[in-house]
Amino acid sequence: MSNQDKITALYCRLSKDDLNVGDSDSIVHQRAILEKYAEDNRFPNIRVFVDDGYSGVSFDRPGFQEMYKLIEAGKVGIVITKDLSRLGRNYIEVGNYTEFVFPRYGVRYIAINDNYDSLFSDNNELAPFKNLFNEWYARDTSKKIRAVFKTKAERGERLGTTIPYGYRRDPNSGKECRLLINEETAPVVKLIFAMCAEGIGPTNIAKKLQEKKILKPTFYRFQKEGKYGTRTDTENPYKWTSRTIADILDNEIYLGHTINCRTRIASFKDKRTIKVPKEEQLRFENTHEAIIDQETWDIVRKVREGRVRQTRMGEINKYSGLIYCADCGRKHYLYRGRTVKRESYSFICGNYHKHVGEVKCTPHSIREVVLDEIVLEEINKALYYARNNTKEFTDYISKKTSSQYRKELNAKTAELSKAEKRIVELKSLFKRLYEDNVLGRISDE
Repeated sequence: MSNQDKITALYCRLSKDDLNVGDSDSIVHQRAILEKYAEDNRFPNIRVFVDDGYSGVSFDRPGFQEMYKLIEAGKVGIVITKDLSRLGRNYIEVGNYTEFVFPRYGVRYIAINDNYDSLFSDNNELAPFKNLFNEWYARDTSKKIRAVFKTKAERGERLGTTIPYGYRRDPNSGKECRLLINEETAPVVKLIFAMCAEGIGPTNIAKKLQEKKILKPTFYRFQKEGKYGTRTDTENPYKWTSRTIADILDNEIYLGHTINCRTRIASFKDKRTIKVPKEEQLRFENTHEAIIDQETWDIVRKVREGRVRQTRMGEINKYSGLIYCADCGRKHYLYRGRTVKRESYSFICGNYHKHVGEVKCTPHSIREVVLDEIVLEEINKALYYARNNTKEFTDYISKKTSSQYRKELNAKTAELSKAEKRIVELKSLFKRLYEDNVLGRISDE
């Protein structure tokens, strides 16, 4: 392509941190500057690329990547930004693009406010230092933001901006994101936990919700709030995924607890998410109203620990995930086949089965019909005890159900303690105000 046929790429970038600076770095302002500069210099085939809300530390931005593909194809002749920081705030990466990548593809790069033009090398000696200062700015901003988030996390405030499915934001909470139960979606959360407690896996729960035409969380949020995320699929509003179900089942927020600092990023340059060990996470109980009671949560935990999968015949055995080897502790797996009679179905030690020929465990096995007899005998024992010791059995069941009342009492006690603490603070405040008024520091008004 001739230079006249090549694209003049005007690149605009704005991160969330840049919003605090004011309108000088807004996308509209950047675009106006770049378009006027390109027109004044009569650059041909102007095309604008925008990344709104993306950090300059990483170059994995959709607008930049779209422009870079055209650069690799040899279709871009000039790249113009408002200044070097708009290209990026990673001095190594910015230097790589300005010193190696752009020259390799014959691209002229211009940063208007920094007086940088790759066509005139005399003006570019200070560029490495400016790139370094731009990175320092990003590092310092990241450090301040982390400090603010850490303080909020230690106070027990919710850090996430997305409201969990099943809840809604308290309109009176101000900057602090307090949660209230969403009457529309909370019943769906309860249904998910109830189905899991019955032994239904996430994949089948997702299918059942789809059959019931229940909107998936991302589409529900899009419909109610107009928020469109990267995972919002408007063409399949009812298509729940097993991952979404599993995330709901494993989230303690539905118990009324707030868990902060569950993940962290490697560094301000490396945005990979790293899981934080449970003992290092910050846990605050009874911070909002629970949707799921502790008893249901515990049942679901046991079911999740013994996750079951369908056999090749599309069935789930009633004992799947529940049978363990008494010697090695590994799960027992169902052994069956199309030609094997049902009376011969048996469970064998997974450790032995997986390491045949090695001395990992002995070939333990138990037939399913034998298990049925054992379980039936235990059920009959429980029924016999209930019939002949009605009062003791009733007391035992009552103790189980009272756990929910104890939980509610604890929540109310915590609320009362918080209110009493606030009363003490207010009394102190009123006393200080009165003294300031008597001393003439503040007026009667």
